[in-house]
Amino acid sequence: MIIVMKHTASEEDIETMIREVEAKGLKANVIRGTERTVIAAVGEERVAGIGSLESGPGVDEVLPIVAPYKLASRELKPESTTVRAGTLAVGNGNIGVIAGPCSVESEEQIVSAAHAVKDAGASALRGGAFKPRTSPYSFQGLKEEGLKLLAEARNQTDLAVVTEVVSPDDVDLVSEYADVLQIGARNMQNYRLLEATGKSPRAVLLKRGPSATIDEWLLAAEYILDSGNPNVILCERGIRTFETHTRFTLPLASVPYVQQRTHLPVVIDPSHGTGHTYLVPAMARAAIAAGADGLIVEVHPSPEQAASDGYQSLNFSQFDEMMCACAIIAGAVERQLGSLS
Repeated sequence: MIIVMKHTASEEDIETMIREVEAKGLKANVIRGTERTVIAAVGEERVAGIGSLESGPGVDEVLPIVAPYKLASRELKPESTTVRAGTLAVGNGNIGVIAGPCSVESEEQIVSAAHAVKDAGASALRGGAFKPRTSPYSFQGLKEEGLKLLAEARNQTDLAVVTEVVSPDDVDLVSEYADVLQIGARNMQNYRLLEATGKSPRAVLLKRGPSATIDEWLLAAEYILDSGNPNVILCERGIRTFETHTRFTLPLASVPYVQQRTHLPVVIDPSHGTGHTYLVPAMARAAIAAGADGLIVEVHPSPEQAASDGYQSLNFSQFDEMMCACAIIAGAVERQLGSLS
């Protein structure tokens, strides 16, 4: 439920209501808006004495949250959230662009990619150090060595680093090097991993599972939020359907649909969503037109030689051309493309 405080409510009133909520066995999450403060009382709401909260000091009204996801819901926080991590900003008109290779392969590869995507206007560098692959014989990533190479690329370009974490045991290690922890589609419902990233000081990019409903996706985000991390970015990377002409089906309608239901920013992954290099720029432009808060795109110096996902990666010139076109679309919808100044 949401406890809406009056404009005139004092800090003492707010603290009193927090104690009242916690005394009833609920978790109190305080959201301070531009006009008023609300307290989200999260937990089993069918407890005795809930009605007494309405008569608390400084309380305007008590409202139920209808959505199964509470902290992610716009019922709790009508204002859109902006997530910031170094040079990356997504939400509230800021279109963050995360770009780089699928896998970190060498220092030369990741550093050259970092310089190229920055020059083209990207907001952050992506690159996998830990790679969960369908086949145990596929390239699994350079692991901590890959993290060190990402950190070196950041030192040279100042770009924020976005990289995947695949195990709760690795969260602290990856957090030492990354600015944003990516949870891949395969791990969207790895609840122990969600809770672990929720306790990290790093922002989290949560990809939608290929067979997940939107409610399941938002409830996965709820795990992170409920564990104390407010900086969650949702990533639509395509879902599995009966179609075979693309790697997945990229449902861009999910952007405005999800934005109506959650205050969290939504970014699009046109690389995994299509699986074909020639489709990526068009879907990136369409995503921005649809209102996406950002993009995450695979870019490699030599896609034909990539250790993974070369068939859906852009080369440097293709990425530069895509960014020029996306900037035109962003301007047409009165939004800002690229990194923080």
